[in-house]
Amino acid sequence: MMKGTTATARGALLGTVLLLAAASAVTTAEAAEPRDPATVKLPAMTPALNLGKLNYEAKCAQCLGANAAGTDKGPTFLHRVYHPSHHGDGAFYLAPKRDVRAHHWPFGNMPPVDGVADGQIKSIIAYVRALQKANGIF
Repeated sequence: MMKGTTATARGALLGTVLLLAAASAVTTAEAAEPRDPATVKLPAMTPALNLGKLNYEAKCAQCLGANAAGTDKGPTFLHRVYHPSHHGDGAFYLAPKRDVRAHHWPFGNMPPVDGVADGQIKSIIAYVRALQKANGIF
């Protein structure tokens, strides 16, 4: 027990923790739901974003869906749980290099992506972030 903490303060703290846990569970479930790729707003495409899209389609779309909309194999990146403040570019960079334990989806762990180069990952991140911005994620 924390010294000087009243029962009311402990109760409020416990309530806050439970509320955050419940919100996290909802966020996790929502993040697993694919979106209709036809409803995804596309950013203004530049040559760099087109390269990112091509790399995304070659290395990611099979599981993560067209335009990062998600599938029955992987989550949509067009959800607030993948906002840069929660999943920074570093997390997106490391994910295809290593396996990722399931934490916001029920699809199982993500294995490393064979044959993806650093430059490809950088272009994929730029494309995904542009999609997120176009769809109000940040």
